[in-house]
Amino acid sequence: MIRFVPVLHVVSLLLLIISFFMLAPLGIAIYNGNPASARAFGFTIAFTAILCSLLWWLTRPKNGLGRQLRTREGFLLVTASWISASAVGAVPFVLSGTISSYTDAFFETISGFTTTGASVLTAIETLPRSVLFWRSLTHWLGGMGIVVLTVAILPFLGVGGVQLVRA
Repeated sequence: MIRFVPVLHVVSLLLLIISFFMLAPLGIAIYNGNPASARAFGFTIAFTAILCSLLWWLTRPKNGLGRQLRTREGFLLVTASWISASAVGAVPFVLSGTISSYTDAFFETISGFTTTGASVLTAIETLPRSVLFWRSLTHWLGGMGIVVLTVAILPFLGVGGVQLVRA
């Protein structure tokens, strides 16, 4: 039986970290006077931070019980991390009007986080600087490894990361 609560707890923290990284493109959008991108990043940050903070608080372990992840939960955590980070990371592309289809935006974001290099965009140079920075940042975070990022935060939560390394 898979315990979903510890997985949700870690994924919510990962998404909070992703929304923290979106502060840089928000600052760039404000600095460059691009209100559409600023609204897109601002909304995504606010929505993600509120929702994930609530989820993180609701799924926190009681009395230190249930913190050790098993192998199945490790696989689920890796999968949920990729999908949820890409789902949240795609929102600014759509809200800013850079990519009209959420499916294409999701593909662009997952391409960044997985560092595959595939793209649905044909004229990358014409993107607003904040969106271009976010696209580049997803590649950088992917290169750093979203799983490595997750493993780096697990010790703060007291969760074992051996299952994630296996996954």
